[in-house]
Amino acid sequence: MELSKIYHENCVETLSRMPDDLLNMTITSPPYDDLRDYNGYHFPVEDIAAGLFAKTKPGGVVIWVVGDRTVGGNETLTSFRHAITFQEAGFNVHDTMIYAKNNPIPSDCGKRYRQSFEYMFCFSKGQPATFNPITQPIKQGKAFKSFRITKVGRNDLAHDHVAPKERKVNNIFYYNVGTSSSRDKIAFEHPAIFPEQLVEDQINTWTNVGDLVYDCFMGSGTTAKVAHLLERRWIGSEISADYVALAQKRLAGVIDKKLSASL
Repeated sequence: MELSKIYHENCVETLSRMPDDLLNMTITSPPYDDLRDYNGYHFPVEDIAAGLFAKTKPGGVVIWVVGDRTVGGNETLTSFRHAITFQEAGFNVHDTMIYAKNNPIPSDCGKRYRQSFEYMFCFSKGQPATFNPITQPIKQGKAFKSFRITKVGRNDLAHDHVAPKERKVNNIFYYNVGTSSSRDKIAFEHPAIFPEQLVEDQINTWTNVGDLVYDCFMGSGTTAKVAHLLERRWIGSEISADYVALAQKRLAGVIDKKLSASL
C-alpha cells in the first residue's frame, strides 16, 4: 500500500488490504446519525471496529470523535453504542474526552441547553505505547505538607513535597469551529471539518515522529495535512469522490510528493 495517499473507497476495503499490526494511530470522525450530509453513506461500525483492531499495532490508539442526534426528545446514544462496539472488538476504552466548541452553531434546543460538545473516545489496543501529555504551568511553587486520611483522622507524612511546575491538562478540550478552525478556506467546502488544533493535539499526544496515522473518513484532508506537518506518515480512506478531490486540492500546496513511500 502507498503512504501519503487517500484511497477512494470504503474504509473496510482499505483495512482489508493492510497488513495486521500496522497503524500507530487512527483519528477520525464518522458520519453519525444523519447529522452530516455525507453523500448518503451508511457505515458498518462493527466491521470498521474489527478491522481497526486487527490493523492497529499493540499499544496503538483510535481517536473516535462522535456525537448524538436527538429524535423525538430522545438522544440516540450512538456515541456510547460505538464505544461498546469498539470494546467488544477488543479495544480498551482508555479515555473518554470531550471536544467542546467555543463557538457552537446558534440554535434553539427547546427545553435543553445548547449542544456544544462531542465525545472524543480514545480506544487503545492494550496500554498505549506512547503518551506525550499536553501540560500547563502551575503557579503555586511553595513546598506543601503531604497527608493521608486514615480511620482515626488526618496523619501528616514525615516529608514535604515541592509542588510541580506543570501538570497535565484536563480531558476536556476547547476548540473554535467553523471558519476559525482552519486557515485553509477551501476546507469549508466540506460540511464538517476537524479543527486543526484538535488533530494536532491528539497526534502529538499519542504518536512520535515517523509513526503512521490513518483516517478512515478523510473528508477535507485535515488529518493528512496535520500529520504531514508534524512529520508523521499517513494514509486515508474516503468514499466520496467529491471529498477526495477537495482534500487533494487542499493538500496540493502542503504535501511534498517526494515524501510518498510504499509499504
